[in-house]
Amino acid sequence: MRYYIIAGEASGDLHGSNLIKQLHQQDVTASIRAWGGDKMEAAGATIVKHYRDLAFMGFVEVVKHLGTILRNISFCKQDILQFQPDVLVLIDYPGFNMRIAAWAKKKGIKVVWYISPQVWAWKAGRVKQLKRDVDKMLVILPFEVDFYRQKAYEVTYVGHPLIEVVAEARKQPISQNFSHKPVIALLPGSRKQEIAQKLPEMLKMVRLFPDFQFVIAQAPSMPEEEYRQWIKDENVLLVWGQTYNLLQQATAALVTSGTATLETALFGVPQVVCYRGNPVSYWLAKKIIHIRFISLVNLIMDKEIVKELIQDDLNETALREELDKILRQATYRNEMKEQYEKLWNLLGSQPTSLLVAQEVIAIARR
Repeated sequence: MRYYIIAGEASGDLHGSNLIKQLHQQDVTASIRAWGGDKMEAAGATIVKHYRDLAFMGFVEVVKHLGTILRNISFCKQDILQFQPDVLVLIDYPGFNMRIAAWAKKKGIKVVWYISPQVWAWKAGRVKQLKRDVDKMLVILPFEVDFYRQKAYEVTYVGHPLIEVVAEARKQPISQNFSHKPVIALLPGSRKQEIAQKLPEMLKMVRLFPDFQFVIAQAPSMPEEEYRQWIKDENVLLVWGQTYNLLQQATAALVTSGTATLETALFGVPQVVCYRGNPVSYWLAKKIIHIRFISLVNLIMDKEIVKELIQDDLNETALREELDKILRQATYRNEMKEQYEKLWNLLGSQPTSLLVAQEVIAIARR
């Protein structure tokens, strides 16, 4: 059968790649065409567009690149029609994928959505559109089942895909030791604007904590120059393709919001969450998004497990204070790690990628 998959970010590329591996195992005839990244390509998909050309973050950034986005949507529709898939699989990336889902429904193309849009955070009214356009919604956060049920939309919980990914990674030996000093991991994001907004603040900690080796996890899609322009002459290591190896040996981490906060927690690394965006985009977001937290760790646990330094609160003084608490206060550090264990247990240990592949194949065969 023919599968068309759309992922627009690094996390979608990761989870999409594991889905693709399972699709090939469960369906030996599988032909897969996708929007994604290197991991999805390595898993056996033909990549049409790389996610590094699609990642526009924030209201202002989207408006600035609206022409490119609209051209991408038009091209995507044409490509889907030419490929004639048995099923269209959408992975997160809601701004783009909701448009494609509505169009696909009108064209009679079956749609599975894996990793629900965060409509519980804003625009809950979009549930009606999702219910209309999506044949099967597969969710990865436990509370999403109740949220959708309250909206009269029955969805399927498949577990969180990071559990199986991290569980496997934690079994592997450390492939490279980065320093004889304790390591502090810096995960500034996978987009240019994220790196530009957050990495300079993170790097201010290097000279304040000379007994530690700071190591930046370079995003697979980002060239080295995007980091070097901020590192300058600081004593910082930059490593590519070794994020999990880095987290295995990190004593602490400074992490941008998003999937990386959950990955860091599942590796048991105490962290400070760092977020800063375009001021106008942030102001608009605060007007329409009504959630208590921005990190997945705190959202899933529904309480503050990790400290979130957001916008103006992300400054040298506050960051130094929080990092010092993690490194020097054993009680604070241990409490965070105990909550991480509860988080792991809450997410469960389902074979997520296999379950998703089975659901996708079932819809394709209908």
